[in-house]
Formats: sequence, structure tokens, C-alpha cells
Amino acid sequence: MSVVQLEPTRDSWDDRTVAQMLGLARSRSAEDRQRLLLQVTGLCETAAPPPSLAPLLADIFLTLTAQAERDIRLALAERIAGVDWAPPALVNMLALDEIEIARPVIASSPLLKDADLIRLLIEATLEHQIAVARRPGLSGAVCDAIVDRGEAVTMTALASNRTARIGETAMRRLVDQSRRVAGLRAPLTRHPRLNEDLAQELYQWVGQALRQSIGERFRIDDARLNAAVQQAATVAVGTPEWRPAPNSRLAENRERAEMERRLVDKLQAAGQLRPGLLVRALREQRFELFEQALVVLGGFSDAQVHHAVRAPTAEPLYLACISVGVDKAVFASLLVEVRKLSGGLPGGGGWTATPMNAHSAARAFRQMMENPAIV
Repeated sequence: MSVVQLEPTRDSWDDRTVAQMLGLARSRSAEDRQRLLLQVTGLCETAAPPPSLAPLLADIFLTLTAQAERDIRLALAERIAGVDWAPPALVNMLALDEIEIARPVIASSPLLKDADLIRLLIEATLEHQIAVARRPGLSGAVCDAIVDRGEAVTMTALASNRTARIGETAMRRLVDQSRRVAGLRAPLTRHPRLNEDLAQELYQWVGQALRQSIGERFRIDDARLNAAVQQAATVAVGTPEWRPAPNSRLAENRERAEMERRLVDKLQAAGQLRPGLLVRALREQRFELFEQALVVLGGFSDAQVHHAVRAPTAEPLYLACISVGVDKAVFASLLVEVRKLSGGLPGGGGWTATPMNAHSAARAFRQMMENPAIV
């Protein structure tokens, strides 16, 4: 590519300047066309073009941009990204170009409307979608479109955009998505549109460092958290009444339990068995895997875990989980998933999520399981 030297531009749109532009536009030289493109852009930066020249400029820009080399398109995108006089068709053309060219236009152009941005979400690459999600002052309509698409990296970019005007419904959906998309959690804790109700819900899914961050902004009420968990469980599973599987399913259940036991044994032998497997197993609706992992992690018997899961109160299961390293705040969400898969058990009898270390919880659990009939 030959290097195009940008000639000094005149500071007004006089007849001589327009005549020079028309002469360059008639030239078949690629160098002349590139010079024209940059000269027009440079002149526009010093003085907005008169309305009478708008059709001519639109034709020049669109024709020459389509033929220009990459470096010229990039220079043009950077120079017109923030102006309001560029032809909208040109701005949309550049916004659909390769991402390095499109990024400054997507980020800054006032000529890109909501419909244009939503079109990029539908038609352009994932990198273009991320650029849209990061655009300052993003409207609620575009935020909704991003959440509707459910793309993890794009939603994470949106959550990191503190100027985005995310509506309460969209923010609630992002918080709900944070259960499966861990990358959403940190930016959501810092987003100015996170309110106290949503912070209470988000608190269940995040780690200790992020809980501290939430706690600095909002008051997290343990009693309220437990009440929310209980209500969610009631809605999810209805009447908390556990029934054993029919006889026709017993053999299948035993076979599945044996498969999960072998998996847990392999993980334990490889040093890969972690408390996080309990949460993952429940989210994947693998209840037998949850029980077998809890048995091995805690060194408990099958009967002890069986009674804890099916007790009239959640206290035994709470002690068992805390003893193997499950965080107190995580247990609230874990309990919801257990009740979904076990017919509503453990029951909703009174209990208190008492803070205690793993050793004390294990000791209390074993003492309680010495006579599980009274639990």
C-alpha cells in the first residue's frame, strides 16, 4: 500500500474546495480516492459541512469507503466516531466492519440508534456484541435485548458497564443468571443499579470476598435470607412430603447410586473431591451423586446422610454440609435444590443456622445422628 499524505485542508467549504473534491472523485487513481476520503474527513472536523452538500458527501463516503484499504477505513472510523454530521449509512457500514474498525464507532457514534445496536446483536460477531454491551449510556431496550440473548460473555460485559441503564427486570434476570455464569457475580456486586432485594439474592451465589463487598453496600439479613429460601422451596416443590420411589424404580436407583459412588471414589483417590461438587450435583439434578459425595467428604455413613436429608428439620443437613466446607450463605441455596429433588425434605421445622467451624459441626452432626429418630 502506498502511504497517502494528507494535504492541508482549507478551513471552509468554498467553491474552490468543492471543485477540488469533485476532481479527485472523478480520478480513477486509488491514491486520489483515498486522499479525497481523508481530506473530506479533515475538513469536516474543522467545520461542519453545509446541508446542501449532504447528498454529495454521502455518495463520496459510501463509494470510497467500500473501496478503501483497511488502514484507511480504520482512520476514517476513528475520525468520525464521535461526530453527528456523518451519513448514517456510512456509520452503520463501519459498525459492521471488522471489529478493530467497528469498535470506535460502536462505542461513540451518536448516529447509532437502538435499532442499529440491536441489529448488531443479531447479525454481527460476538466481539461486536461485546462492544455494544460496553457502549456508554446504553439504553434499557438494548440492555433487555442483551439479556434476552443470554450470551454469557455479552451479559458479563453489560454487567461491567456501570453507565448502562439496566432496568430492574433485566437486573433481576442477570442476578438469576449469575447462578450459572460465575463471571457475572463480581461486576453485579459493584453495579449502581443493584438494589437491596437483588443483593440479598446475589449474596447466595458469591464467594466470601464478594459477600464482604455486598455487605459494605447493603444490610444482609440472615433471617430474611432463610425466609426467602423457605418460600422458594415451598413454591418449587409444593407440599413437603417425601415418598419413596416405586418398586419398579428401585433397581434403577440402586444402579445409578452405585455409578455415582464409583465416580466419587475415583475423585477421592485422585484428590479431586471438593465441596463444590455438592452444588454442581444438585444443579445437574444428580441427587445420588450429592448424597454419595456428602458421605465420602464427611466420612459419614449412608444411613446418616439418608436421615439428614429426610429429617423434619434442615438442621442435620446444615451441620453435615458445614462440616465438609460448605459456606453458611451457600447452604441456603443448596437447601432449595435439595428440596426440589427430594420431594420437599428436609422439612421446614425450626432450626438456626448457627455459625460454627467444620470440626464443631461434624461433632454436633454425629451426636445428633446417634438417635436420628428424635430429629
